[in-house]
This record gives sequence, structure tokens and C-alpha cells, in this order.
Amino acid sequence: MNKRILIIDDEADIREATQLCLEVAKGWEVITAASSAEGLEKAAIAQPDVVLLDVMMPDMDGLETFEHLQANPVTRQIPVILLTAKAQATDRRQFTQLAIAAVITKPYDPLTLGDQILAILGKASH
Repeated sequence: MNKRILIIDDEADIREATQLCLEVAKGWEVITAASSAEGLEKAAIAQPDVVLLDVMMPDMDGLETFEHLQANPVTRQIPVILLTAKAQATDRRQFTQLAIAAVITKPYDPLTLGDQILAILGKASH
């Protein structure tokens, strides 16, 4: 099953490594955005199956970006997986109160990321 994934992350090497692994390992179409503003625009146009969203970004952080995705009727239904190095209990509690599909902690294994995404989307569709 071909998936379209949007990665919103300000770190180019993380975007590229993740994109490469998902394209090679899963054969998925991967769209990338280097900023929240670019990501919001691409999400509305491309209608990805899932958004991988970095939490810590300049200008607009991941949670604010998520709020914008939720506020837009065109992108509201797209599952969002947060990518974060902040995995403290208080952060996790805040994330679970939002309608976020899941949280994946950095550093993650790009080789198993595709399977993690499939497992998360499988749970989200039930």
C-alpha cells in the first residue's frame, strides 16, 4: 500500500535520512518541508496520509503547527505523529491531551520508522 508522507522538520539531515529510508524501505512518496509555514501549505495541497512533525522548530513550533493543521478543515483529518527529543512525562501528558496519533522519540531508527508508522496508522483507523 503506497503512502504519502509529509515530513516537517527544520533539520535537513533528519529530513533527508528519514525521506530516504521511507522511500527505499517502503516505496512511499515522501514530501518534505523545512519550516512550519511550508509544511502547512504542503499539507493542504498534497493531502498526505500522515504528517511527521518535529516539535522543536524556530518560528512556529510543532504544537502550534499542529493547532493550525487542526484548525483547517482541509488538513484536520490528517493523522499527525510528533517527532521529539523531549520525552519527559509532563511533555507526554501534554501530547496525549491533544488529538495526536502518536509520539516518536528522537533519535529513532529510520530503518524501522516505516513499520512504526504503519502500526500507528493501523491503530488510528480502528
